[in-house]
Amino acid sequence: MTTKSPAPRATFQEQVLEQLGRDICSGRYKPGVVLPPEGELCERFAFSRIVIREAVKSLSAKGMLDVRRKVGTVVLDPRHWNLFDPDVIAWRAQSTVVDPAMTRDLMELRRIVEPAAARLAARRATEQERQALRSAYAAMERAVAGEGDYVTADLAFHATVLSAAGNQFVRQMQEAMNAILKASFRISSEKPGGPAFTLPMHEALCQAIEEADEKAAELASLRLIEQAEADLLEQLQIEQHASAQVA
Repeated sequence: MTTKSPAPRATFQEQVLEQLGRDICSGRYKPGVVLPPEGELCERFAFSRIVIREAVKSLSAKGMLDVRRKVGTVVLDPRHWNLFDPDVIAWRAQSTVVDPAMTRDLMELRRIVEPAAARLAARRATEQERQALRSAYAAMERAVAGEGDYVTADLAFHATVLSAAGNQFVRQMQEAMNAILKASFRISSEKPGGPAFTLPMHEALCQAIEEADEKAAELASLRLIEQAEADLLEQLQIEQHASAQVA
């Protein structure tokens, strides 16, 4: 019997990076605000100045911070952020602050990229890629039946479609697209009956690509995105109502 190796623990720098990134995306540190001094951050996280500096350097590289002499480390406006950075996408999606503009823009990006990728996949997918797609779909079926993680299987399914499009630029976008899709699937999978409801839509896309039916693949992809958008809007309304009740 083989034992599963535990996931590697995040380094000190990664822990600080993750928390500060979340703090910025949640609005704890708003654009234009100067971060607390290094010494204060060291005290908060109980790590050395070197660890704090490396985390700040990483966030600066993502366009979120700007280190200014005689001023300090300033939080930049989101328009300067690397919005395709998977970490930035994840932090924004996980924020307790609902961002309707981000939700809208993510869904618009999906509409721009995925249906065209599905059409190309129907045209260009190799036999190996079609088999991989069918395997990912089978994993989704098992997850709906209670065996396995649905979001992981769903991500594998859509990643295969993007890869099968055979476009080098789409492949370069895959890491960012995976983060975008994960944010969307997390909400859909939490909706009671959501995964089971969308399963036939995924099968339609899988079958269209297997049959090299470009138009059917494009339409199946659009239907999936429309359903995801409806789920996200429903969740947005629920969260807004909950916030109004608390207020």
